[in-house]
Formats: sequence, structure tokens, C-alpha cells
Amino acid sequence: MAWISLKIEAHDNNADQLSDALMELGALSAIIEDANAETPDEQPIFGEPGDPPPGIWQQNVVSALFDENADIAAVLEVLRGAIGLRDLSYTTEKIEEQDWVRATQSQFEPIRIRDDLWIVPSWHDAPNAEALNIVLDPGLAFGTGSHPTTHLCLAWLADTIQSGETVLDYGCGSGILAIAASKLGAAKVIGVDIDAQAIQSSDYNASQNNVSADFFMADKLPSGQFDVVVANILSSALSVLAPALASASRQGGRIALSGILREQTEQVSAIYAEWFNMNPPVFMDSWVLLTGTRK
Repeated sequence: MAWISLKIEAHDNNADQLSDALMELGALSAIIEDANAETPDEQPIFGEPGDPPPGIWQQNVVSALFDENADIAAVLEVLRGAIGLRDLSYTTEKIEEQDWVRATQSQFEPIRIRDDLWIVPSWHDAPNAEALNIVLDPGLAFGTGSHPTTHLCLAWLADTIQSGETVLDYGCGSGILAIAASKLGAAKVIGVDIDAQAIQSSDYNASQNNVSADFFMADKLPSGQFDVVVANILSSALSVLAPALASASRQGGRIALSGILREQTEQVSAIYAEWFNMNPPVFMDSWVLLTGTRK
């Protein structure tokens, strides 16, 4: 059995309508994606508690999956008439049946952060059994270790965590940074996120790694100060959260910030310099890690 993947370029004013129409025309599935995903123009559409509800990307790709016998030309003709879209820009691709589990797993190999720190999918053997190995499978929450920002934060944690310290992971995603901190010897680790799916994912991954860490929604975060605060989120959120993250850092404590593009370095560093003595930035590809010590 095979399928046909149809991808249509759309705007924020017609993406939902286009997706609904494709489902009515027999699509097995239809999703809306950011046309600029994984580029500097990628557009976040989520916010912090109290922010307005998320919107939709301005430039979109609506992807629909059809049975291989579907008449795509007829589908497109109906779309042009029903929605009034005369200049549909689209692509099609035939998708052959395969072992999807194996195909997915083959994309994810163990990730080396450094010789003594690896991220290992559960179906792989650890390349270095003596290393600190974090077992983590791809999931719905951000953070598998493959993104430069996660890599930068993990390497920093491995260099800076001291036994018995307390750690706050703000924007925990998959829980990968909280898990690493616990494995590196932190006595108390708390993770926080605005996404309930992230909390669920973090709890599961912590149990898979046999570590102790507590995860909370942002509005349920217990009060207190920490020896180490790490936040791998977008720079816009980091800018807004600066006072809160500073309040969560004890005097002399350390902070690590990522999710920041090179061109955003000076702006974010200047904001945090009000509370922290900032260190020189560390770069990886187009991303940066900012660190500092609480004044």
C-alpha cells in the first residue's frame, strides 16, 4: 500500500479553511506547519501564562495524506472553486509503505555531548557504558539533545554542577536538562513548563532514567531560590522572565540561558546584567549560551 502526500502553501487567513476542506475531500490526515520552521524566520506562536492565546503562523504549509488512488487533480480543482484559491502552490510525493517504527528509529542515533556524556535512545546500546548516559526517546516535548541549544546547556551543566546543589530547569520540555542535573549529582531538581504535555513527558523520562526530579506547571512552581537556574527557551520569553529567573537564583548562584540566536546575544545579555555578572557567550552554529553569576 502507498499514499500520496499533498503539500499546499497557505497564509494565516486560509490555512484552517484549507485544512478542513482537505479532510472533507477525503484526506486521511491534514496538518498545518510553519513554512519557516528551522530557519531564522521561524515564528513562535505560544506564550507565557497570562499572554494572549496563541495564533497561527503567517506563512504555512498544509500537508495532507491521501490514498494512492485519490484523484489529486480533482481535489485541487474543488479547492480552487470552493475556497476561491486560484493560484495554489503545491507539491505531491508518493509515500511507499514501510516499517515506520524502524524508519523512525533509524533517524535517531546516540548523541555525544562529550566523551563522558551521551544521549541514548532506548533501542540503542550506549557507545560508552562508563559515561553518564541519559536514556531519551523522541517525543512530543522539545529536547532530545540534537539541537545546539540543548547541547550547549548539557555541556555547561556537566562542567558546573556540584554535588548536593539545587537546580531549576525553567522550560523543561522533555526534562532532559533536569535529568542530566540529577545524574550529575544535584540534590534537588525542579522543572517547570507552560505545557502539560511537557510535564507528563518529563515525569516519564525521569522515571526511565531512575532519577528524582519534580515537575510543575509554571503557575504551580514552589517558591524558593536555587544554586543553578537553566532556561532553554526562546529569547522573547527569556527577556520577559528575567526578573522571575533572577528572583529564583540565590546570591552567588549560576544561571545558563539558551534558545538565543547570535544576533540576540547583546540584547539578552544586557537585560540579565542587571542581576548577574555575565560571562562571555558560547556559540554553536547560529545559537548562543549565556551564563552568569547572581550579584
